[in-house]
Amino acid sequence: YAFQVVGPKTLQPIWFHPDMLGGPGIPQEIKPLGILPQGEVVCAIALSNPVQNVFTGGKGCVKVWDINSVGKSSHIHQLNCLSSDSYIRSVKLLNDGVTLIVGGEANTLTVWDLAAPTPVIKGELTSGAQACYAMAVSHDSRLCYSCYSDGNVAIWDVHNNEIVKQFQGHSDGASCIDISPDGTNIWTGGLDNTVKQWDIRGVGGGEERAGSGDNPLQKYEYMSQVFSLGVSPLGEWIAIGLESAEIRLTNTITQDSYQVILHTSCILTLKYSPDGLWFISAGKDNGLFGWKAPYGINLFQNKEQTSILCCDISNDNKYIVTGSGDKKATVYEVIY
Repeated sequence: YAFQVVGPKTLQPIWFHPDMLGGPGIPQEIKPLGILPQGEVVCAIALSNPVQNVFTGGKGCVKVWDINSVGKSSHIHQLNCLSSDSYIRSVKLLNDGVTLIVGGEANTLTVWDLAAPTPVIKGELTSGAQACYAMAVSHDSRLCYSCYSDGNVAIWDVHNNEIVKQFQGHSDGASCIDISPDGTNIWTGGLDNTVKQWDIRGVGGGEERAGSGDNPLQKYEYMSQVFSLGVSPLGEWIAIGLESAEIRLTNTITQDSYQVILHTSCILTLKYSPDGLWFISAGKDNGLFGWKAPYGINLFQNKEQTSILCCDISNDNKYIVTGSGDKKATVYEVIY
């Protein structure tokens, strides 16, 4: 299921020795703990750090759950963010643990204050696009990077509720985004079959560098649309989930590239563990797969009843939460 990409159309099969499967911090399997009954398709998920609350985005609203009472009680709060027929596509919790940014099928991102007894909107970030597909937040929680349906990428000052910069990242919708571990660049994926790296040093204060405008530092082209991506917290490697059901793993320094095919349909979501030792992918084939980084050795395979649209991993590497088409989120325990 794994190949090294040695040329534009040349793949070299790779066999992994069984000894390569294990190791400290490498999961053996996952165990479902229970479900969070959203009542609508769950398109976006975020976990608090330390892990206490789960934020699930569905149609029109985000629901907040206590992870310690999975399957036992209903949600704690409901944040009505969009019109009732519009889906939430991305939720991001800032490092302060009390600020949540929500984006979706609307031209406005809403910034929520969770510290109030009942969560309230404390800011709105309005663009010219019809929908926000994905977001990332700077490590200091000052800036929000958002990907839009028109291919634009916007950089927002979250505290002042104003746009700092906007540029045309992709010729079709910008579908996914992640930030490098050192915070100096972002990677975006698009429905134009490309993944691009952008220099964000100096944006929002100080001198901007080359690559922070319309010229990416690096660009990768594929044969199908890019639906998901992740940047390894250890640096160098990126993982890309394609419409064609393949995962591409690329070392962005050496340009070594690997292709992993176990999914049978498009990969809608992908996430590295916070320690960078493994990652998960999921998608339209109902599969949730775990992989050892960096080369994509398969660790576990799990099937749900319907398409899995989003996922997150807790900061302590103990929990995985998925959002699916059958109107619920599922909480898993990671077994080592």
